[in-house]
Amino acid sequence: MDLDTGDSPWGDVPSQSVGNRDASESNADDNASPQQPSQQASSSNPRSPVRRGPRGTRKISAQATKLEAVDDTFDPLGPLGDKASETTPAANEQAPIPPQKESAGNNARPTSSTSQTPSAAGMMDSIEEDGSGLRGPPPVQPPSEADSSRRVSEPSVSVEKAAHPTFDITVGDPHKVGDLTSSHIVYQVRTKTTSKAYRQPEFTVSRRYRDFLWLYNSMHNNNPGVVVPPPPEKQAVGRFDTNFVESRRAALERMLNKIAAHPILQHDGDLKIFLESESFTLDVKNKENREPDLGQSKGMFSSFGISVGGGGKFVEHDDWFHDRKVYLDALENQLKALMKAIDTVAAQRKGLAEAAGDFSASLQALASVELSPALSSPLDGLSILQLRIRELYERQAQQDVLTLGITIDEYLRLIGSIKTAFSQRQKAFHSWHTAESEMQKRKNTQEKLLRQGKTQQDRLNQVNADVADAERKVHQARLLFEDMGRLMRNELQRFEKEKVEDFKSGVETFLESAVEAQKELIELWETFLLQLDAGEEGNPFYGSASAPAEPPAEGNPEAAPPVTAEEQS
Repeated sequence: MDLDTGDSPWGDVPSQSVGNRDASESNADDNASPQQPSQQASSSNPRSPVRRGPRGTRKISAQATKLEAVDDTFDPLGPLGDKASETTPAANEQAPIPPQKESAGNNARPTSSTSQTPSAAGMMDSIEEDGSGLRGPPPVQPPSEADSSRRVSEPSVSVEKAAHPTFDITVGDPHKVGDLTSSHIVYQVRTKTTSKAYRQPEFTVSRRYRDFLWLYNSMHNNNPGVVVPPPPEKQAVGRFDTNFVESRRAALERMLNKIAAHPILQHDGDLKIFLESESFTLDVKNKENREPDLGQSKGMFSSFGISVGGGGKFVEHDDWFHDRKVYLDALENQLKALMKAIDTVAAQRKGLAEAAGDFSASLQALASVELSPALSSPLDGLSILQLRIRELYERQAQQDVLTLGITIDEYLRLIGSIKTAFSQRQKAFHSWHTAESEMQKRKNTQEKLLRQGKTQQDRLNQVNADVADAERKVHQARLLFEDMGRLMRNELQRFEKEKVEDFKSGVETFLESAVEAQKELIELWETFLLQLDAGEEGNPFYGSASAPAEPPAEGNPEAAPPVTAEEQS
């Protein structure tokens, strides 16, 4: 101790460090603390022909600091250190191999914190299972299987379903409300949807006709170029008639379902207000107060700062749009003719129903004055049969209007929506050229100021800013016109596809209803004839020709021919 204090001016420090080192060397084989294998490795580094001293020294010093709080059971250096001590003598007999302590040190780095101890333990198990003991799998591999199984077990919604939710909307329970001056029909709109934008998956609200009309106009203003399914037209006379109310209800229901099925319109905020809002009138007023500039004549154009005007006469330069206009005009004329024919057929069926009713009344009057039960009974049955035929004709006339007629009427109104979209495209075209004219005027002013020199520098700066603003408006107007053109192409293709499907379904329903009506009519006649033939009503008049002569023929066989002659006469 005296020699140590004499050799160093810091007497206590070297003596303590030497004493600690001697104590650790004497107890290296007895104790198994985490620091001792690392110190043993440091003492064995000079003797190994493969080890590189500086790298091992840096790793050991870092490990000795980081692994103080690690438990012996999870320490990867413990068994690997013992294993390394056993393989050290064999290093001289065989080819040099990478030292196991260095690999253990590299693998033990994730165990520097106590939160990563389970990862090191799992990695240690995989190293022990591997025969080489050189490398282990990355620490993220063991929990990956659990994550994958958990992801499979959890229910998830695909991106397509989230982007295109489903809607099931029914319009029903039409009832009249209000007094004599303000009476109107109110409908119950029930919605079932998978969209997460709504508070509940199912809800019901009350709406009147003008609310549907507001939705249609708002959709057109918010989505220029989109073909919005329109509501049925107004009718001042007979608007409370049962058949009219039913046809309007069916048309409103088809309108909402088509809007909700549209990939663009189903995400519109006004549709959410219409379907979900319980204070609809108040919400509409608040929306109009927040957006006072979005009137029916402006819409998206005003958001770009573009004036919407009628402009001059529009000349279509795109042959595709020109052909579609000609086609739509011809289709509209044909649908109007077909609608007129359907109305004629329905009127004829109603006329047949009225004729059957008149025929039934005449038969009933004749049966009431007929004294013979053999004749009055079948007349009475035929009168009842004509009443059922009248009901059948009336129902069939209504079905013709509600099946094929409502489809024709819907597509006539859809053509009107397409023409509205064409009109919006024309307005965008005129706005584009109006912006170009304004930009050209400002450029001319700019050129004049440039020729005048520096005397008009302040005004020139303002004109330059005006020219830049005019160029921006021209660019926006041109992009809007081109986007509307592309959008309308997709909309017209969608219109053609849905038209084929809807008319095919409408014609099939029309034919099925006609066939069912004819089957029912035939069944009525056959049932009536079978009843007469079976004599269920006690009427021998519709039996065979010899039926009335059978009773006298039993007593006097010669009396039968005169009866037959009277019937023939």
